[in-house]
Amino acid sequence: MTERTYKVRTPLYPTHTEVKQFVRLIDGIAKAAVQGMISAIWEQTGTPQNPVDWTEPDVWIAERLSGEDEQLARRLWEGSNKTLNPRHVSGAYYFVNLHALLVPDDAGIYRLTERGAAFLNDDPTTVRQIDDTEGIPQLLGILSTKTNAKRGDLLTEWGSFLHEYSKFGTSSTIKETLRRRLLDLHEREYITRDGNAYTITDKGLAYADAFTIVDDDPKRKVMQAINAFNEKQREALRDQLEKMHPYRFEHLVRELLEAMGYEDVTVTKESGDRGVDVLATVQFGITTIREVIQVKRHQGAIGRPILDQLRGALPYHNAIRGTIITIGNFSKGCVDAALFQGAAPIGLINGDKLIGLLIEHEVGIVKRPASLYELDTDFLQAPVPGTAVVEAVFDEQLIDTVV
Repeated sequence: MTERTYKVRTPLYPTHTEVKQFVRLIDGIAKAAVQGMISAIWEQTGTPQNPVDWTEPDVWIAERLSGEDEQLARRLWEGSNKTLNPRHVSGAYYFVNLHALLVPDDAGIYRLTERGAAFLNDDPTTVRQIDDTEGIPQLLGILSTKTNAKRGDLLTEWGSFLHEYSKFGTSSTIKETLRRRLLDLHEREYITRDGNAYTITDKGLAYADAFTIVDDDPKRKVMQAINAFNEKQREALRDQLEKMHPYRFEHLVRELLEAMGYEDVTVTKESGDRGVDVLATVQFGITTIREVIQVKRHQGAIGRPILDQLRGALPYHNAIRGTIITIGNFSKGCVDAALFQGAAPIGLINGDKLIGLLIEHEVGIVKRPASLYELDTDFLQAPVPGTAVVEAVFDEQLIDTVV
């Protein structure tokens, strides 16, 4: 029987920037001192009824730590230009030890290893080896079959991979290992993030191609086929939107807003109303907010003049905010002005976000259910009720008698 290969070894996965900062600041420090500081912090985790605020290290380090623990915490916080919160270094600590970037000498002092120096210098071979043991190529492979994928869209395939190649299997751990690796991949520019959706970049695709990913899981192949089909439907939807009559497009937006929970959604006359195409109200808690929406069915970039026109129309409609929806995108000046301090906020929905919302709320898209039947091996291979094996589970005294 072949030995099982474990990957995705670090649960509290840090970004590479965090690891590099941690390595440089811990090199030459006693391992026992690092362990002591981490333990001193974790002993003060608090309770749901009496939580502890860890957001301001400048405040809590002096209040909650003392002696060597306080000195080391300050070294991490101030030495990283106040970017490495000592409360959140457990992942970096585990990563550094697991991958032998620092190793204690005979006196117990952390010393930078050859492997650690290579990691600090972004040595391609070293980084690839570490990435391979942490499931990074597989995650990029999953992302390569999708566009604008939310974390929920990745969980099924990522969870299947973890069940096969790691010791992690709980729902919360699957979600956390995924979330933390996406943060690192985004920082390294292997993926882009637009709100809560992720897309693999050309750099990420090229990096994934450098690995040989064994993929003989029939279920994963089915999922990849489904994703490929969905991507074609997404592009077909974009094509339909680009060909749609502008007034029909405004009514499509009305239907989307109603599906999203907006009320009193009204499309203005075809000639427009001071740059406003759709009026709606939305409930936020006990407050009802009037919103105006301008719809632009063209592929070019929306500039700031259109945004200024919509913002100027807010008082006319007794609205406190507006939104521009387009199949195209927005210029930098428009994006910068959307949340200008002291001015009414203007939301910007570009083509990718619009298509994502249409799919999410099933407007112009029909979700077809598909079922996958998978063996419940735990149930099928369970002992027969009444046998000595089963009785032994409930009566420890029978364990010694089971042959």
